[in-house]
Amino acid sequence: MDETVAEYIRRTVLKIPRDEIKTMLQKWGFLSEKQLQTINFHQIKENVSQDVVQLCEANSADIKQAAVLDIIWEETEIFDLTDFKKKFKRRLQSALKNVTISFREYEDNAIWIRVAWGTPYTKPNQYKTSYVVYHSQTPYVFISASVLKSNLPLLCQALVLASNYHDIREMELRSHSLNSLKDIVFKRYSQNFQTYHPRPLQERNAAPESGTNEKERIQRVNREAFGDGPQPKLEFAQYKLETMFKSDPKMDVLDKKEPFRCLVKFYSPHLLESLKSLAPAGMADAPLSPLLTCIPQKARNYFKIREKKGLFPGSFVSP
Repeated sequence: MDETVAEYIRRTVLKIPRDEIKTMLQKWGFLSEKQLQTINFHQIKENVSQDVVQLCEANSADIKQAAVLDIIWEETEIFDLTDFKKKFKRRLQSALKNVTISFREYEDNAIWIRVAWGTPYTKPNQYKTSYVVYHSQTPYVFISASVLKSNLPLLCQALVLASNYHDIREMELRSHSLNSLKDIVFKRYSQNFQTYHPRPLQERNAAPESGTNEKERIQRVNREAFGDGPQPKLEFAQYKLETMFKSDPKMDVLDKKEPFRCLVKFYSPHLLESLKSLAPAGMADAPLSPLLTCIPQKARNYFKIREKKGLFPGSFVSP
């Protein structure tokens, strides 16, 4: 481990109150629980910091991991839950008086917010509520689909003000499973990056492989695309295609200048697991299109596929 990284980790640990060091290290997650048990957190902070540095050195920590520890501590130090609640309620109630707001704290720094909406002339409807989950140590907030379009701007304004961020942007990622959404955006799900490349044409025209070798190839390619672990639970994916048909100007076959558009949707109780099973079941060639396997990597299940300028007709990219 680089000396600069070691010193950075040591100084970060020294900034944390001694009775909070263990909690911060657990939230960091870089050191195992077994390693943390070897540290005497009752000794002076200098000695604690040295023990932490030694364990980090054994785990080959780099500056990225050190920076994450610093962020966790700084955000914990800065975030004030009482202030967050006060700002959120004040902003929402100033825009809409007839509204009921409730908060509840959960583990993993999750703050659940329940909002029952009314109108300027009616009381809040307790049977039509919206739910928000905000994680104080992340720049992510999860909003239930039950929020009316007319109320969504008010809710977003209150969240931005209370969390001290500058703006809020929508992620094109939706699911009925909150845990799966969290696994994807927090990178708790480790999908392998697709490293398989199509074989050269002459190889593909060669004699087919034996059944056993082909099964092994499919398993390997599938593992490279999806990883070994269970997939996050998503129920659908949507792709909007927009392209232009082209022909030689002299032929004048196509006279319309309007782009061709189509919409493709995939539905399943567990879409990613379904996609993962296609090739082994013989229902699709391996590897699958990166447009299907990149969903967790790009943290989105809504895609727009447009033609990239300068490419040949029929070549498309997803922004």
